Amino acid sequence: MFDAKGLLDQFFGGQDSGSQHGSRSGGAGDFIRGAGGGALAGTIASLLLTSKKGREIGGEALKLGGMAAVGALAYKAYNDWQAGKKASPAQQQGQDIPPRMLPAPKGTPFNPATDVEQQTLARKLLRAMIAAAKCDGHIDADEQARIFSELDKLTLSPEEKAFVMDELRAKLDIDGVASAASSPEEAAEIYAASLLAIDADTPAERGYLAMLAARLRLDSDLAEHLNSSVRNASGKVSVPT
Repeated sequence: MFDAKGLLDQFFGGQDSGSQHGSRSGGAGDFIRGAGGGALAGTIASLLLTSKKGREIGGEALKLGGMAAVGALAYKAYNDWQAGKKASPAQQQGQDIPPRMLPAPKGTPFNPATDVEQQTLARKLLRAMIAAAKCDGHIDADEQARIFSELDKLTLSPEEKAFVMDELRAKLDIDGVASAASSPEEAAEIYAASLLAIDADTPAERGYLAMLAARLRLDSDLAEHLNSSVRNASGKVSVPT
């Protein structure tokens, strides 16, 4: 059976990847740690696309694992926005990034209580991240072939490989990504996951994120809080303009 949550955790290289996926020698978690020195987060792009630059996250976020890290980042941003707080300014070079990150409470949309709910959310986040990774149109037929060759080198189940391949082959569907959100909280998580998947350093990527925020009907202040939450965990984020 396809374990979407485990696959998402594995891509992050966090603590959960050691249970089912990380214990596999040569698995995707090892691939990420080898490529990023153990400080790589949230980026299917970093795993699959050598031309993409992955967003780095260390410390508490990396320890939490994939879905837990996305949930924690979105939960903090959502709560701060609801409380009327201002989004944190960008960290200055050399300034310490707050190391403390608390997981979202169990049973909330940011941390579903049941395994079925967790798997459903993980699929939505994976699809959002893959869509963001290919939003600049970089993945042509030749690039797909290279990616699939790289996937064959990883110890992934046939179901996991098929999921990634199918999502990469599929036409970019921003409406499909946005419509998957079943609540405002899930919309925030999908946007946070998309922010984590790319470094948003091209006009196409920034435009995609801006359009996604609009399709998700995110309040502009909430979107900025999400940008801030990711920025303060990774050290930077490109805010769509």
